[in-house]
Amino acid sequence: MDLHQMIRDQTDLTLSFSKHIFSTHAKTSNSVFSPLSIHVVLGLIASGSKGPTLDQLLSFLNSKSTDHFNSFSSELLSVVFSDGSTLGGPRLSFANGVWVDKSLSLKPSFKQVVANVYKAASNNVDFQTKAVEVTNEVNAWAEKETSGLIKEVLPQGSVDNTTKLILANALYFKGAWKEKFDAGTTKDSDFYLSDGKSVSVPFMTSKKKQFIRAFDGFKVLGLPYKQGEDKRKFSMYFFLPDAKDGLLALVDKLGSESGFLNHHLPQQQVEVGDFKIPKFKIPYGFEASKVLKELGLLLPFSGEGDLTEMVDSVASGQLYVSSIFHKSFIEVNEEGTEAAAASAGVIKLRSLAFSDKIDFVADHPFLFMIREDMTGVVLFIGNVLDPSQAN
Repeated sequence: MDLHQMIRDQTDLTLSFSKHIFSTHAKTSNSVFSPLSIHVVLGLIASGSKGPTLDQLLSFLNSKSTDHFNSFSSELLSVVFSDGSTLGGPRLSFANGVWVDKSLSLKPSFKQVVANVYKAASNNVDFQTKAVEVTNEVNAWAEKETSGLIKEVLPQGSVDNTTKLILANALYFKGAWKEKFDAGTTKDSDFYLSDGKSVSVPFMTSKKKQFIRAFDGFKVLGLPYKQGEDKRKFSMYFFLPDAKDGLLALVDKLGSESGFLNHHLPQQQVEVGDFKIPKFKIPYGFEASKVLKELGLLLPFSGEGDLTEMVDSVASGQLYVSSIFHKSFIEVNEEGTEAAAASAGVIKLRSLAFSDKIDFVADHPFLFMIREDMTGVVLFIGNVLDPSQAN
């Protein structure tokens, strides 16, 4: 298995998925989400599927087989998502959970994948009479796994007595900048919105050399996180269009060119002229299943889907994925970044160029992402349209 090639394929999918979200669902609001969190839930669903449903999921995930995707997921979990805080690197938590109705039992093959590949705990629950309590249990789990940042991954009412399974994932990241910003130099300044208005927000600044690269129409900044003895290298990247209203064109470029990231990330530090980045805090949630359906992934969400590899004694076509909910949170300040995401799939029974100095002034809408640079895995991606809004 070529891990790097699989990650490149997965990143291309991440960027086309992001392009769709930024140009439709998050056209007027700040956003952040974890494509990996959504991929993991889709991987779990694929492991319980067969026939055309499985084919469609694997095609969407750019994978040859469930074994192929599961070995990729297993490798990712061991390489990318182990906690680095004891080594002086970022604190990371990546957890999966499965809740199954007590009237059903997981098929041995699915149970093995759940336990061994995704390291997920299985919980037997009573959806028939205690749907509200189960909702609260899943939400409490997500809150605990994300250090309190994601309080309600499942909306009230999303689980009822027809629910048979819930598959959930939670991701937490907290990294300190390798070079912290001096809070004493943070000053309010104008941030220009896409409608031509401006808002006054706190900007962080620095005179130190930075990882910046200038391209035709946009610039990219890389801010590394403290690594300590951790062999992995995590960085936050900012993609800033030159034009104040240039974000959508940049999003289009990002999501349309295969291998875009590998060709556009800064590799060396340069002297900076004017350098300003706004502080921001974004909570964001959306129904990922809507976006997936818009992108052509239909069978798992329909009565024609075949999810019969998950549990014993359920006929083909009876189970379907009713929703995949995704919630994320990110805060960027002088110290570093705290970010979290959670996804939950609810499965129900169907009742039918370099100059001497480069300026980098992020005073208008831009994209950002958190990436592990040794493997190339993107953990979070989002856009900032108005840093004064906490959504």
